[in-house]
Amino acid sequence: MHEMIMMMNRRRSGIKREWAVAVVGAGGEMESLEAGKQEIMRRTRVAARDLRRMLSSSSRTTIAGRECAIVINLEHIKCIITANEALFLNSRDPSLVSLLHHFHNRIILPPSSSTNILPFEFVALEACLHASCTALETHSNILHQEAHTAFYKLTSEINILNLERVRQIKNRLLALTCRAQKVRDELERLLDNDEDMIEMYLTNKLRSEDAVSNIAELEMLLGAYLVQIGGTLNKLFTVREYAEETEEYINAMLKEKQDKLLQMAVRVGTANVIAEAFITVVGIFTINIHIDLFQKHALLPWIVGGCVASSIFLYVFAIVWYRHKHLLD
Repeated sequence: MHEMIMMMNRRRSGIKREWAVAVVGAGGEMESLEAGKQEIMRRTRVAARDLRRMLSSSSRTTIAGRECAIVINLEHIKCIITANEALFLNSRDPSLVSLLHHFHNRIILPPSSSTNILPFEFVALEACLHASCTALETHSNILHQEAHTAFYKLTSEINILNLERVRQIKNRLLALTCRAQKVRDELERLLDNDEDMIEMYLTNKLRSEDAVSNIAELEMLLGAYLVQIGGTLNKLFTVREYAEETEEYINAMLKEKQDKLLQMAVRVGTANVIAEAFITVVGIFTINIHIDLFQKHALLPWIVGGCVASSIFLYVFAIVWYRHKHLLD
């Protein structure tokens, strides 16, 4: 209710929400500005629904061509690319610093080979793919090292601290795998759809040129990062397999310890029953009642000795019988 009242007050007062936007032009020029929804829509000519999906916290991974722009929602990157400029809508994100630096250098220092020169929209797309795939690869390398250390410590000593550390790593592994799979699925979707790739040739649209004849360069660009994200996923799958093997090993160790405890309980229980029988027999012969047999104290050592020998025999016999019945295997 309080949030609704604040929203109504904002609308009445004419306050518009603005975002910090970093703009990189086709010539390498960079600009930072505060822009509202309508200004971004006017500048990029994207639909309101595309902008709303990009700015939503639950938005899906998207690389989509529109009439005059490419809409990218990839990991931490929220970008709208036109034929002349790229707008990054979350420019205050510290992780975008390296992306903007790489993008700027890619524009002002293009490859020397003329065959590798891409139109501006694909240079921007390449920068976004490079940033997201490299970040996922870096996270997977770090997780790979931490996982091996944590799993080794857990197999060496099973305790609450090591178990908690492994649990956290498995949660991170699951989250990172889901993120990488979303990127891979989106790249595969694009590569399987020629119409979507043709829609992303913004420069050709301005020049009224056919994009079908040179669609191979976009396929090569997307294919290269599909291979990279595939390698990242393979590394994550390796960590998952190692985690499953470690879990199986830990379960086997715990089962073995449980079996040993049960065997010990059987031995102790048997010894306890025999000991109680020994105490009962000896107690009967030492009771203070007037019977001639009980008055012959010379028989007491023989009785006690016989009870001890009988107890040992019964215990050994019980253990042998347990083993014969495979109760202690």
